[in-house]
Amino acid sequence: MEVIFIKDLRGQGKVGDIKNVKDGYAENFLIKNGYAVIKNNETLKQLEKEKKAKAAEKAEEEKEAEELKKLIDKEVLEFKVKTGAGDKVFGSVSTKQIKDELEKKNIKVSKNMIKLDSSLSTLGFHNVEIELYPKIIATVKVHIIK
Repeated sequence: MEVIFIKDLRGQGKVGDIKNVKDGYAENFLIKNGYAVIKNNETLKQLEKEKKAKAAEKAEEEKEAEELKKLIDKEVLEFKVKTGAGDKVFGSVSTKQIKDELEKKNIKVSKNMIKLDSSLSTLGFHNVEIELYPKIIATVKVHIIK
């Protein structure tokens, strides 16, 4: 019996996979527990419809990420920090501070999108990458001043 998976099942199939399985396994486990449906013209049409909707949604998200990238690339964030002898910075600028500063400028990003290799603890300009979408990376300039 051929079934279409509607939920991921580890070791068996992912959403949208079409597999040929034994009748008893399909009826007594996969279909009964909501992991799959029997493959027929109606379910194939439904699968195609869902794939198209998912592709359209992905394209829209990618477009929004590109627009957000254009906004972020223009931004320069300034952070005033306390310094000691020899312009030694006390503390550092964190991803949360960068996120909060961007939100003040109506740019919404999550903290885990901001990629910092090490903390920003020196005066001057720093380029910070923000991964908005896979393969869409914006760069914001962070200026640390005393």
